[in-house]
Parts: sequence; structure tokens; C-alpha cells
Amino acid sequence: MTSLPEAPLPASSADPVRAASTPVDAAASAIPLAPVPGAAPWGSDPLADDACPGEVEMSFVEHLEELRRRILRGLLALVVAAAGAVVVVRPLVRLLEQPAAGIRFLQLAPGEFFFVSLKVAGYAGLVLALPWWLFEGLAFVLPGLTRRERRLLAPAVAGSSVLFFAGLAFAWWALVPAALRFLVSYGADVVEPLWSIERYLDFVLVLMVATALAFQLPVLQLVLGALGLIDARTMLGAWRWVVLASALAGAVLTPSTDPITMLLLSGAITLLYLVGVALVALGQPRSPSDASARA
Repeated sequence: MTSLPEAPLPASSADPVRAASTPVDAAASAIPLAPVPGAAPWGSDPLADDACPGEVEMSFVEHLEELRRRILRGLLALVVAAAGAVVVVRPLVRLLEQPAAGIRFLQLAPGEFFFVSLKVAGYAGLVLALPWWLFEGLAFVLPGLTRRERRLLAPAVAGSSVLFFAGLAFAWWALVPAALRFLVSYGADVVEPLWSIERYLDFVLVLMVATALAFQLPVLQLVLGALGLIDARTMLGAWRWVVLASALAGAVLTPSTDPITMLLLSGAITLLYLVGVALVALGQPRSPSDASARA
């Protein structure tokens, strides 16, 4: 008995599952998918410089609440550091009195030295709590920074810290002795110098903190140059205004009126500005026109 050849079945009966799913797959492939909220756009590189890897969506009220918590923690760190500095405030006062060797300090009002001690402890606590303040500030702004901005963050913070303490050292070793020598020598043959301990410490502490803040200028220049907001040629072209501004800053930031301190501080600010211009020029990419001109 001979068997008849089987006739080929139609596609719908040969593979019913495939036949049933093919129209559905075609229809599904034609439906545009909606992007997931908060995800990177399609076709974009999640590792791009403009991407924010740690971005967290928060409302305005939540941002304010987080900022309030971090400020309170920073203030708590300042209080704890100042309370610890109260224990060693007398050695700190003696240390601050060393540049004025040979000068007699007086307490001109009841409780003056007590409030002076609290003030010295507050300045010391501010310096000691500075790393914690930096940590809280970085933790607040870091989720909203792109990868390019994060790469700028570490050198900016490190340079700012180094320059802050360099400004304190410059004021302690150069500005304060120069100002005191001028103020003591002027009229020494006419009056006997008897200084108020409060006025003297205000002079020293304000001068040191103002100088440390003025030393942050190169960091600001580097950040602006790295973000492309200004270039080295534009900075260098404004050197006349910088000299004028540094002279005004030297007159405003120095608590004394002697020209020696003002000239030293204004000269240091101008020098730091030129150093910042040089660093920006070294860090910025060269344009094709400059490269062809050199060739």
C-alpha cells in the first residue's frame, strides 16, 4: 500500500503559536515606548560629562529641609569645636601676643578678657570646624553636579584649603609683624604703648581671616576658567582693574591704617591673580588658530 505525500500545511496551521504571535509582535513593535521618568534620554551616553550620576529628584521644600539640617549640623560642629578651644584659650592668647613682644596689654573693662577668650575660641572653632563645613556643603551640592563638575571639585577644594592656611601663615609671618613694627615705632618717643587686649586681638584675628579669604582668588579663577566662563587672555587684559581692586581690598581688609600692611596685602592679591591667570592659561585647550600659528 503506497502512502500519499502529505500536502504542506499553511503557515497558520503549521505553527499556530508563531502565526498567532506574529501580528501581536508586529503591533507591539510599532507602539512607541514612553521614556522612564528620571532615566537618561535614549541614544545618550550615561557616562557623558554632562550627565548627573547622583541626581535625586526632590521638591523645593525637601531641598530647604535638607539645607536646614546640614546648616544645623555645621553649627553644632562649630559649637563643639569652640567649646574644645575654650580649654586651651589661654595658650592661644599667649601665642597671639608673641608678635607684640614688649607691649603691655590691659583689661580696660570688667569681663573684657572673658569676652576676648570667647572670641578667640570662636575663631579657633571656626578653623577647626572648617573640614566639617566643607563636607556638609559638598554633600548638599554633589548630587546635582555633572561628571565634568565633579572632576573640578576635588582640586578646587584641595587648593582652597591649602590657600586658606597659606593666607593665615602669610598674615602671621608677614602682615602682622610688619604692621606692628610700624605702629610701635611711630610715636614711640612720644607715647608709651599700652594696648587693650580686645583691640589687639581684633586687629590680629580680622587681619588673618581677611588675608585667608583673599587667598581664595586663584581657586575662583580656575573654576571660572574650567567652566569656560572666562579665559586667560580676558583675565590678563583686566590687570589695571585688578591692581585698583587689590589696592581697595588692601585698604578695606586691613584693620590698621598703615601703608605697609596695605601694600603687602594688595601686592599679594595682585600676585595671586597673576598666578591664577597662568594656571588658567596652562589648563585651557589651545585653539586651532594658535596651533597653526605656532606651526
